Amino acid sequence: MPSGTTRDIKEQIARLVKDLNYHSYRYHVLDTPIISDAEYDRQFRQLQKLEEQYRYVLPDSPTQRVGAAPQEKFEKVRHAEPMLSLDNAFSHDEVRDFDGRISKLLGADGEIEYTVEPKYDGLALELSYRKGVLVTASTRGDGYEGEDVTLNIKTIRSVPLKIEGAQVPDEIDIRGEVYMDLAEFEKLNKEREKKGDPAFANPRNAAAGSIRQLDPSITAGRKLFLACYGMGRLGGISFESHSEFIAWLKESRFPTPARLKIAKGVDKVIAAIAEIEKGRQGFPFETDGAVVKVNDLGLQQKLGTKTREPRWAIAYKFPAHQENARIDKIRWSVGRTGVITPFAIFKPSVKIGGVTVTRSTLHNWDEIRRKDIREGDTVVVERAGDVIPHVVSVVIRDEKPHRGEEVQIPDTCPACGSKVTREGGEVAVKCTSLHCPAQIQEKIIHFASRGGMDIEGLGEKNVELLYSRGLLRHFEDIYKLRKDDLIALPRFAEKSAQNLIDAIERSKKTNLARFLYALGIIHVGEFAAKLLAKNFEGLEELYHVSREDILNIKQMGEKIAASVATFFGDKKNLELLDVMIKEHGLTISNPDYQRKRNAPGALEGLTFVITGTMPKPRKEIEGLIESHGGHAASSVSAVTDYLVVGEDAGSKLRKAKDLGVTTVTYEELLKMIEKGDKAPRLF
Repeated sequence: MPSGTTRDIKEQIARLVKDLNYHSYRYHVLDTPIISDAEYDRQFRQLQKLEEQYRYVLPDSPTQRVGAAPQEKFEKVRHAEPMLSLDNAFSHDEVRDFDGRISKLLGADGEIEYTVEPKYDGLALELSYRKGVLVTASTRGDGYEGEDVTLNIKTIRSVPLKIEGAQVPDEIDIRGEVYMDLAEFEKLNKEREKKGDPAFANPRNAAAGSIRQLDPSITAGRKLFLACYGMGRLGGISFESHSEFIAWLKESRFPTPARLKIAKGVDKVIAAIAEIEKGRQGFPFETDGAVVKVNDLGLQQKLGTKTREPRWAIAYKFPAHQENARIDKIRWSVGRTGVITPFAIFKPSVKIGGVTVTRSTLHNWDEIRRKDIREGDTVVVERAGDVIPHVVSVVIRDEKPHRGEEVQIPDTCPACGSKVTREGGEVAVKCTSLHCPAQIQEKIIHFASRGGMDIEGLGEKNVELLYSRGLLRHFEDIYKLRKDDLIALPRFAEKSAQNLIDAIERSKKTNLARFLYALGIIHVGEFAAKLLAKNFEGLEELYHVSREDILNIKQMGEKIAASVATFFGDKKNLELLDVMIKEHGLTISNPDYQRKRNAPGALEGLTFVITGTMPKPRKEIEGLIESHGGHAASSVSAVTDYLVVGEDAGSKLRKAKDLGVTTVTYEELLKMIEKGDKAPRLF
């Protein structure tokens, strides 16, 4: 800032920023503006003029929401604490079962206090604030790593660029859902249809597509909303309950769920769910259920998490939308494991819950025969969980001039013509050919997918093209592609060919969890791959793994254990892995590895919270704790074993003393690790 800039100018700019942000909050969050649009625009232009003249811009200035240049790609962002998904309940009995599990785990005699709120159908997001200023916004991704969409999120007027209020934490990661309301969704689709662009299938896709624009100005042109409902990392402030956290969000000008009901006992939880379901059609946004959470954050921490979900929360899914549709044809597809799945094609297409549905899975031939489904029939189609369409039953059997023939199991694979098999006791019909193009292509697509090797530009259409030209017969062939091979093909030019080659080269540096998922081992999804990576130091350690080794890992079941052991017991698979590493230059790191299961860490089973100024970065200390078997939590509760105290410790230290939690210094923590001391738990 030029030396001639006076304190008065700085104060004037700061005042304008504060006033404009307040008016934006009233307009976009509270929907109760107190100044006209013209007056807001006048003050906004005044601020712009001062910022340009004096080259002084505050980080939370509303002028910083729009105007960034288009990006080349989205960078990866690792979440400080995993963003887990929720387990589902589809009946009141399942909600009661959930409450029963909670009571049993806690050893509670009385009723548990819960919160109940609408489940938004949007894009999960994390907003990271440091010293009250928004520094990063990222998508959920695989729960551990997402994409940096900060520039796009800043265009959403309801997202605070700076936390306002009496209590501003040193750091906080706020979680929520970005969504598009129904009116804006209809408006956007009408505009797209006029331009000849394809319409979005549903508001969730519209919101996700808007956020994942490399040009922030496109995002800014679409009206998006945010509802904040959770948190990850937290420092410099503490909360006793989820409802207290939501109250703080409101005070700090964050948009929060449309409703939040505190319900003590499962009967009141079910009543609160019914209230939300009853008012569902009146919401301006799409919701497919209600979220139930244990209100006490200390109890949440005690309950902990499973592989993919927290034990202290559940999503109750409302009954699915249903419509009638006429089956024009029944066809089948081949998946990457060789399973042949029948599906129905509807003509005309049908809208279910605002989504246009043209086809639906029929699951398997046993289901087709049980429901007696045939071409020409009119059937009830349901979107299960308001997402995946499937046929429920036949309502009108086509008798004119005669009903379609009973659907027969194919004798040969529709993709390669090989004979199909059906093992005794199984419903799945499979193609077992090692040369089936459908399986090969699906495996390559899976290998290159975002959760796998993340090779941008190697989607379904390009894989089909490269397979048809003989350039891809296995995912190993990806690393044999050359730029000259690509330029000679349709769909590729100089730049697109180079982009794909660059993406392939980048993928050679990956981590073990991604690589294991990319291999397409049956039953090994992203979370199972992550769990394997945490328990095995490197790929070669898995080369001689046994079924029992996998079963010894908590949360691993029989199917995964058998599948992993079979995969790594195949000599040809191991030879392929060696070729990938030695000949094609893949390097596989493993940041998820924690420790050998037969050598527990010095801090095994202990929970630590850090407070105050430390001699090392907090993230580094948390990593140290976790690498020795401990758990680094963000807030002090009854289940905290140790509080690591630095200089200028605040409210966490007071709370620890009230709860009788042992305090240690950073140096004492290092001694615990060095000596291998393992103090008894306090709770």
